[in-house]
Amino acid sequence: MPTSGNNLFKRVFGTPSGVSPQKQFGLTRRSRLKRLRELLSIVRRYHAFQGITPIELRSMLEELGPSFIKIGQTLSTRSEILPPAYCEELSRLQMDVDPLPFDEVLAALDTIYGKERREQVFSEIDPKPLGSASLAQVHRAVLRESGEAVAIKVQRPGVRITMAQDIDMMRSLAKHAQRFMKDNQIVDLGDVVEELWQTFLEETDFIKEAENLAEFAEFNKDVVFLHCLKPYLQYSTEEVLVMEYVDGISIRDTHKLLANGYDLAEIGEKLLDNYATQVLDDGFFHADPHPGNIVIKDGCIVYLDLGNMGRLTPDERANFSRVIVAVGHESSAMLEDALIGFSVGGDVNAIDHPRLLSILDRIIDRYASAEMGDIDIGAFLTDITNAMRECKLELPSCLTAVARGLVTLEGTLINFVGSFNMVDVINGHLSREKTPIEEFRQLTRDLIINLDRSARGLARATEYVGDVTHMLSRGQLKVNMEMLSSQEPLGKLSRIINRLTLGMITAGTLVSAALVSTISEPTVAGLPVLSFTGYCVGIGLTLWIIIDIIRHGGNNA
Repeated sequence: MPTSGNNLFKRVFGTPSGVSPQKQFGLTRRSRLKRLRELLSIVRRYHAFQGITPIELRSMLEELGPSFIKIGQTLSTRSEILPPAYCEELSRLQMDVDPLPFDEVLAALDTIYGKERREQVFSEIDPKPLGSASLAQVHRAVLRESGEAVAIKVQRPGVRITMAQDIDMMRSLAKHAQRFMKDNQIVDLGDVVEELWQTFLEETDFIKEAENLAEFAEFNKDVVFLHCLKPYLQYSTEEVLVMEYVDGISIRDTHKLLANGYDLAEIGEKLLDNYATQVLDDGFFHADPHPGNIVIKDGCIVYLDLGNMGRLTPDERANFSRVIVAVGHESSAMLEDALIGFSVGGDVNAIDHPRLLSILDRIIDRYASAEMGDIDIGAFLTDITNAMRECKLELPSCLTAVARGLVTLEGTLINFVGSFNMVDVINGHLSREKTPIEEFRQLTRDLIINLDRSARGLARATEYVGDVTHMLSRGQLKVNMEMLSSQEPLGKLSRIINRLTLGMITAGTLVSAALVSTISEPTVAGLPVLSFTGYCVGIGLTLWIIIDIIRHGGNNA
């Protein structure tokens, strides 16, 4: 369940006792309206309501502030929502933004540490930033005590309050907007805003990011081609992260990678296989693996900016694995079972199975065997989500983080490394990771689950039979039957009924002819005319039925 607004603020800002977060950070109705007027002024200046070009959209989001830059970064990977030209332009939001002046960076550090302690910790700080994003700026520095080179990630002053105001306002707007939207809307605005809240909480708490670095390193300590950054927790705060400095080659710089002897295809395979390990084995994965967050150093892949990480429980990992396996086997029945197991809301007993299977058949036909260059992972996951919504089922929010990560990684691989069949790679990972013992455990687990489902179904069926028998004995039962299938079975059934009807008519005709055979004059071939006519009609109908059976084949009815 989403955390309430007040609890979210308390977790981030540590609101003093007796002071509401809205009052502590100026989140009053007046400040909200003031900020709203500022946003509308910017939007009007770009004539966004009359139409906007990709460049204008990117510039407008930059001017609107960090919250909207983050939205733009997410939209840049959602090709099923925006045309390619807009996605390409918004991808520039993932690159550096205008840096803060160095004196402002020092002032921010002095506010956090105090000038004296800042000078005790760092012997030097490079005035030229290594990178500048909407939330923070990174500088190279040297620790005075050990002489180690480190990277200092400094949060932009005031960014937390600005983002808190924006997202608080978005929550109110989403709440009012949902009153006018239909129940079957594709996007739940409330969920979108709450997800933005969670991302905001994680990415603006640098202590949390330092802990993520340590946990990620522990999970990947045996991966030889992955280098994990070391955090310096003793120097880190909510607004400053001190971590190991790595001078690597950005995955964007393919020419430099090739010049240094790297194989782009090998990088892509290792990236994707390791990401499958993060999602399916560890349940702790980088939720924003865009090109700016990945560098190559001494033959190793290095993930930067671990502020936005996703988590999956063992059950969620197992269900996600089943989804991938089902797509790899091109089995809509397996995919349906996996998705139903994944669902967290809705009435499973009310599912329209023929309709859902039909939708999943089309999805699998469209995506299962396509190369990554031809498949839109974002559209695939959106189609899956929409199929579940149509059947009144809800997928867990963790799938959104997985979907976003896969979509972002897809864009990274296609644009800078190469084309891969993502489903095949993940299925290959699953088959390699499972030992015979694990296979046996999985089969045993599936058997137990299926036996449990069968037992429950049998118990329900027995109960229903008792109810039906009770109603039949009292004449209270009415039966409505509908056949949900193609016309061919109905045609076969129709032919069977027609033949039975003709057989009954033929039998009746022959019996009638025999009964009237005792009548005398007039006669034909020694039989009364009425009897002779009856025999002719009966024999004719018999021959027609035999010929029809031979023509259509006895097995086809």
